[in-house]
Amino acid sequence: MDLTLYRAYFKEGTNGTLFCSNTFLCHTIELPWGKNKRNISCIPEGQYQIEPRYSKQFKHHLILKAVKDRSYILFHPANNALKDLEGCIAPVSYLSGIGKGLYSKDAMQKLLSLVYQAKDRKEIILLTIKSQNYEHSRTL
Repeated sequence: MDLTLYRAYFKEGTNGTLFCSNTFLCHTIELPWGKNKRNISCIPEGQYQIEPRYSKQFKHHLILKAVKDRSYILFHPANNALKDLEGCIAPVSYLSGIGKGLYSKDAMQKLLSLVYQAKDRKEIILLTIKSQNYEHSRTL
């Protein structure tokens, strides 16, 4: 299964739109770009494998594999990137501002359902992150 995340970068946070095979899934929120610094930056653009994961804190969620110079980058519910995220990605149903969204748990359930169906079919889940601000992507 191929997922594509198109990001827009802002000083206050990063907003994204997540697609599966060119079909809209949800929006995303992340921290602003901070040169890939742990806990204060979104991760670099590129392609990452995703695996389902479970923890007491986030219950069912997703983890991105092989993120350069980072570990435990997750997809998990959150509605405010600056308050609730430390480098992870939060799916949201609606964007309510820069780095802010609504109904994150609903968006997470939708994403998890698709990922678990793909895993049942023995598919590899790949996430490709791209910029939708051309000027900014050249400076990353």
